[in-house]
Amino acid sequence: MPTVKVDGQEIEVPAGATVLQACELAGKEIPRFCYHERLSIAGNCRMCLVEVKPGPPKPQASCALPATDGQEIRTDSEMVKKAREGVMEFLLINHPLDCPICDQGGECDLQDQSVAYGRGGSRYDENKRAVTEKYMGPLIKTTMTRCIHCTRCVRFSEEIAGVDEIGALYRGENMQITTYLEHAVKHELSANVIDLCPVGALTSRPYAFEARPWELKKTLGIDVMDALGANIRIDSRGREVMRALPRLNDDVNEEWLADKSRYAVDGLTRRRLDKVWIRQTSGENRGKLEAATWDDAFKKIKAAKPGKDIAAVYGDLLDCETMFAAKALLGAMGSTLIEGRQSGMTYDTSNLAAVNFNTTLAGIENADAVLIVGSQIRHEAPLLNVRLRKAVKRGAKVFVVGPEWETTYPATFLGNDLGVLNSLSSDVTDAMSKAERPAIILGGAALGRGALGKALALAGEWNVVREGWNGFNSLHFSASRMGGLMLGLAQAGGMADLIAAKPKVLLALGSDEVDFTKFPDTLKVFIGHHGDKGAHAADVILPAAAYTEKSGTYVNIEGRVQRSEKAVFAPGDAREDWTILRALADALGVTVGFDTFEQLRAAMFADTPALANEGLADFGMALPAGGGDASGEIAAYPVADYYLTNAICRASPTMQRCSAELLHGQDFAEAAE
Repeated sequence: MPTVKVDGQEIEVPAGATVLQACELAGKEIPRFCYHERLSIAGNCRMCLVEVKPGPPKPQASCALPATDGQEIRTDSEMVKKAREGVMEFLLINHPLDCPICDQGGECDLQDQSVAYGRGGSRYDENKRAVTEKYMGPLIKTTMTRCIHCTRCVRFSEEIAGVDEIGALYRGENMQITTYLEHAVKHELSANVIDLCPVGALTSRPYAFEARPWELKKTLGIDVMDALGANIRIDSRGREVMRALPRLNDDVNEEWLADKSRYAVDGLTRRRLDKVWIRQTSGENRGKLEAATWDDAFKKIKAAKPGKDIAAVYGDLLDCETMFAAKALLGAMGSTLIEGRQSGMTYDTSNLAAVNFNTTLAGIENADAVLIVGSQIRHEAPLLNVRLRKAVKRGAKVFVVGPEWETTYPATFLGNDLGVLNSLSSDVTDAMSKAERPAIILGGAALGRGALGKALALAGEWNVVREGWNGFNSLHFSASRMGGLMLGLAQAGGMADLIAAKPKVLLALGSDEVDFTKFPDTLKVFIGHHGDKGAHAADVILPAAAYTEKSGTYVNIEGRVQRSEKAVFAPGDAREDWTILRALADALGVTVGFDTFEQLRAAMFADTPALANEGLADFGMALPAGGGDASGEIAAYPVADYYLTNAICRASPTMQRCSAELLHGQDFAEAAE
């Protein structure tokens, strides 16, 4: 390890480290605009200048200079101070003085560093240049006159997202950052360039002029728009969620966030259920929903005399506490009919290792051969696709069974027929059997067609479980799935078991994707937060809280237990789901064993100890043997429209526009057009 001296302090640095990294290890702050830890080195902003000996008697860019043994680095010399002042003066030559109306104000690197390292004045009096605005789609607002050409957005699109949609045109003073033919940016991670932009050139279009950062309350949360459990920060003002931003977690989402997770929050204030509704069964308003009281709703449910004939379906966005409260209520009534696979998927859940993402999200980067069966990963788990890109960059081969989709990395498609798994080509079998770290990823389109047994058999044949490596992975797309399976909330026959039981009362816990026509003679009670498909079919509607309006426990696809905090209060008469189920227990005359949220959590931990500790749950390495042949054709993937997968997204005007413009090619005229 090289030994360097930073401002007189001698330290050892890892081989291959840069001078900038060495300075940071020594506790010195180095200003930068173009450098980012997760992007390639560009070295074009020159803000990170330091003095290095031995070397030429001039400041050097520390981000692009390797740290070598015996270097003496100065970060606080007069030469460095003057150099940084000069660089900042150059950067501000053309930058407009519009901080008061810039959405980046208050969290702007250029503001902060101009105060800390600038000279406080400019010697340039020439006219500033102006750049025409670019259109980058419904999510990214551009003010390209502010751009300082750090190229972070270009490098992110090429290296992380894998979609070459942003680049630079022209040279020198005429250089401009733009999209290809000024079309919208269409990949699912596009809005991360807003976080990366160190100035106000790229800002959030839906969030424009909405709030200042110092007005917002910041709450730690977990994203529920897919099953990855990305760590987010929920920024709220009063009772309204203003935005969701990613939090750093290298094991889960690194520092990225999918567009849907970031922008669906404007659906939290629209189409909300904020009072109790009951569908009338007689009179002139027969068949219509009318506002009612909680007592009226509970009396109607009690009048159905459910007894043991009560069932529950939990939705994709639910927390473990709500699911456990439902389990406790049904258990007290003598029923075990609870299921969450709303679309009718069935697969064996007796061994959770077979339905878990065992490689872990970070671990999949080390795979050297991957077989993906029945998953459009860019839509089901965009941040997992980023990890697979890293694996491919390291030499991994990827094979896909299912309809073709744009992977952003080289992949071999083997066709739509699952029967191909019964007689794979030698290219696939050789790559998988000879790989040091082979991985299988089984998606919803395969799980729902009974391919789990064949995939497990292939896992045994290729020895994907070995010392220090478990390459068998099931990929769910619902945030509640793994938590529900850990709580034991699954039927052997899936939804078919509930339909066959013909319950008197069906509790629909935020479940908007169920075909309620299969329950014609059942009293349907919808406990949820949006007036969506479930509410339209319900006989009784009880308004509940969304994921930002309650504390909860979530388990992601790799079995990682995470906690989310309550950011805002639910609107109107809406209540947290568990309190509704607790009150319903009283109305039905049964005891569930908890009266407070703390007691509920304690009972849940006692029932399922794996949920008590945050972090990865241990399902063991042993997989069932599997067997049988796979059959059937994958005509389509489960996620038909990436931007409209749940009730919150469907209520979001931003997600509606993204779906119309980015997926379906609809044109939107600007005001001047």
